[in-house]
Amino acid sequence: MTGFRATVVVDEPGNCPVARVSACADESVDSVSRSSKPTADGTVVEEFGIDADASIDGDHDVELTPVQSNDREAIYRFERDSTAGCACEIVETTGTPVSSVRAQAGTLLISFRTLELAEIAEIVDELREQFEGVIVEELSQNHDDVSADPVIVDRNHLTTRQREIVETAHEMGYFDYPKGANATDVAEELGVARSTFTEHLAAAQTKLMDAILDAERPQE
Repeated sequence: MTGFRATVVVDEPGNCPVARVSACADESVDSVSRSSKPTADGTVVEEFGIDADASIDGDHDVELTPVQSNDREAIYRFERDSTAGCACEIVETTGTPVSSVRAQAGTLLISFRTLELAEIAEIVDELREQFEGVIVEELSQNHDDVSADPVIVDRNHLTTRQREIVETAHEMGYFDYPKGANATDVAEELGVARSTFTEHLAAAQTKLMDAILDAERPQE
């Protein structure tokens, strides 16, 4: 049996409270969980964990309630409007459960598993309809059959500029966790606007995803 695990980065996740807190914190926000149903007044309750020594002071405009803490981690709870656009909920409306959520420097990272690679492409398309800067950061596949042939993607599918952007982002640690560089850092290194970087990177990933899907389809 095969399956895929993907981590999608939403660089501009809108009014996401977890992302807003992470933009003010000096550590990543991890261990995010939320109630499965809104309360009677239409709010969703969420919790997240962060390093106990992290500073979360700043203009994040999120009312946080301390729940628990120890020497390693502090847990906070907050409420949000259930009608607010939520990237995690967009993923789950496709029928795919979110396996983990984390945030760093204002960026949201959503991980999930699918049976088909095409499902990942569909989820990315759904997210891109609502948010800017949606990138597939990590994509892996497990094989029961270790002798299975890998899919080889021709780099010529990408333009010279797209290859430069992907390679620069990789070298600077944009795809690492924790990130070695954010979108602004890579854009400055390339000498382009941040929006231009994310647009080129999204276009490159779409081409690569299409090439992988074409390679997996049976030849007639």
